[in-house]
Amino acid sequence: MSSDSHLSRRSFLSLSALTAASALTGCASSANTVTSGDTSIIYRSPMRLFQSPGASSVPSGAELAVMYGPVEDGGFLIPAVPYEQIDPRYYRQRVVDPTGQPPGTIVVDTPSRFLYLVQADGMAMRYGVGIGREGFAWQGSGVIQWRQKWPRWKPPNEMVARQPELVKYSIDNGGMEPGLKNPLGARALYIFSNGEDTLYRLHGNPDWRSIGKAVSSGCVRLMNQDIIDLYDRVPTKAPIVVWQ
Repeated sequence: MSSDSHLSRRSFLSLSALTAASALTGCASSANTVTSGDTSIIYRSPMRLFQSPGASSVPSGAELAVMYGPVEDGGFLIPAVPYEQIDPRYYRQRVVDPTGQPPGTIVVDTPSRFLYLVQADGMAMRYGVGIGREGFAWQGSGVIQWRQKWPRWKPPNEMVARQPELVKYSIDNGGMEPGLKNPLGARALYIFSNGEDTLYRLHGNPDWRSIGKAVSSGCVRLMNQDIIDLYDRVPTKAPIVVWQ
């Protein structure tokens, strides 16, 4: 990709109008095709929207064993991630910042399945993510309005209507209690834009196999070890930009 086309693409994405996320559902399992009524959504394959120039700090095997080892947190023991079975590009690592955004900004590069946290030295922390149907439903800029450790999962009423077996986790019933099987995982970051909840979330994920993939439901999911790391680095009111 040439420098001019890179900048043109980035400018186009940065200036895209906000698209409201309508009728968002909960966060759940994985698939490449989703059928809703008479409509099928077929996700495109991941592509590299950006090629990070220069050197990156690819973790060593010993570092990965620590980064993705078992974690005791909030009274739960998060199991180790078998990182050897994950594409290495989705490991948490420092890279030369390809986004051009101010330090402290989160950038979700949806097509590439990357999340960047821009740092002040021209570098960025990069995390691999899985993108759900709701992950394609919103783009634009906002802020991390609220953060939650071990959140409760409350599927919207629209989802409960389609899947009556989820009624026990409905908003009226208080949602699913926090835990290792909760679809929101160990942390959730809630995105607002213009003072309104976008219903778009960055959240943990009990299924490491979904990283780098398009999944049937959910927003933007990270491995639990990665969402904990991101949570500790990102304050409330941090800016966020989502590119489709």
